[in-house]
Amino acid sequence: MTRKTKRQIERDEQIYQLGTLVAGEFSLQEVLDKLAEAAVKIVGVKACSIRLLDEEAGELKMRSTFGLSEEYRNKGVVSKNDTVIKAAFAGEAVILDDMRVDGRVKYQEATIKEGLVSQLTVAMQFRGQAIGVLRLYSPRPMHFNEDDIILARAVASQCAVAITNAKLYARAIEGARMAEQVRLAGIIQRKMIPEKAPKIQGLDISATYIPCFDVGGDFYDFLRVDDSRVIITIADIMGKGVPAALMMSWFRGAIRGSTNAFREVLQNESHIKHEKNAGLITAKRTKNAIDKFNKIACEECRDGEFISLFYASIDAEEKTITYCNCGHEPTILIRNGQETDLAKGGLVLGVDEKAEYEIETVELKNNDCLLFYTDGLTDAVNFNNELWGRENLLETVKKFTTNTSEQMINNILGYRRRFVGLARQADDTSMVLVKIAKEDQK
Repeated sequence: MTRKTKRQIERDEQIYQLGTLVAGEFSLQEVLDKLAEAAVKIVGVKACSIRLLDEEAGELKMRSTFGLSEEYRNKGVVSKNDTVIKAAFAGEAVILDDMRVDGRVKYQEATIKEGLVSQLTVAMQFRGQAIGVLRLYSPRPMHFNEDDIILARAVASQCAVAITNAKLYARAIEGARMAEQVRLAGIIQRKMIPEKAPKIQGLDISATYIPCFDVGGDFYDFLRVDDSRVIITIADIMGKGVPAALMMSWFRGAIRGSTNAFREVLQNESHIKHEKNAGLITAKRTKNAIDKFNKIACEECRDGEFISLFYASIDAEEKTITYCNCGHEPTILIRNGQETDLAKGGLVLGVDEKAEYEIETVELKNNDCLLFYTDGLTDAVNFNNELWGRENLLETVKKFTTNTSEQMINNILGYRRRFVGLARQADDTSMVLVKIAKEDQK
């Protein structure tokens, strides 16, 4: 049995080290630099260059060298239509025995100045696609032989896999960075949604928000007008993920700004609160607000984008709700075990600037329940792709109308969870529950 020489043992070890680059988690530049150095040591030459194909530019760009000067590295462009490159991409191992006199060499003066004489070029291919070339240089003429070609091809093959892996790793790192940014955006977004409902004499209010992704398009908000009045908004932005979240943040800001102005008007007009036409004034203010929201949405929404909104002003002292349903899931009024949909309103926002909206005022009674929600609540599915649906929601709500609003929300979510199990949901869930309490209750 022939014993390996020290040089062969070193070369085998260097080839093995290439395998660690294939499986390792390195940046692309780290991989290229290590590969260029390893190629020189394995084949036993003076220098190496690695060029990667830029399909858009139609060029092979120098990405790494070992044993070459900065001047030579930046000597000029190499086209994919270069004679040597085309031959290498066609599968040849191209040997230039003397670059000083070979007509295929584009930069002969730079080559002579660098002290390079012979050159071997092989393509780096991944799954049949050429991604670049590996070039080895020697200061001696006619340096390269068949053994060198075999080694060069082996190194180039490992290079192609390692480079592709490094690119995938870079994409994974970028994906992780983006995921972290989205996670942080989700935290910021959730801070926009009130953690607690306001305390209003005569009302028991609770709410919950469950995003299916880190960020989403649902939101609800409360704006307290005075000790007995509150404005509740709940909306769903068409779409999912970051675009919907951005639209949600923008629209929430628009509603907040407009509703704050509306609230100031209501506070200033508190002296007319008990007058006969107070309800008409509230309805008119509500319609003006909705018309303004729709105009804003029409200016900002692109084709295919829209916003569903349920907007309600609740007066606990007068026991009324004045609302407008803009293409949203109707808020459900539950009284003595019977449900009524609050469905008056009109089209979703952002579609037609001239859309007309109807405002309704409904009288409330003690122990009434008002359930505001987005369609993610009822559209939840189990592993059999069966919807939890509105009927299950109504059946569950009616079981717990004597509970507090917080208990009712917990029970609704609990019953839904039993139905869907661990099935992943595709839409956000938002829910606001208001109970009309007796005057001495909070």
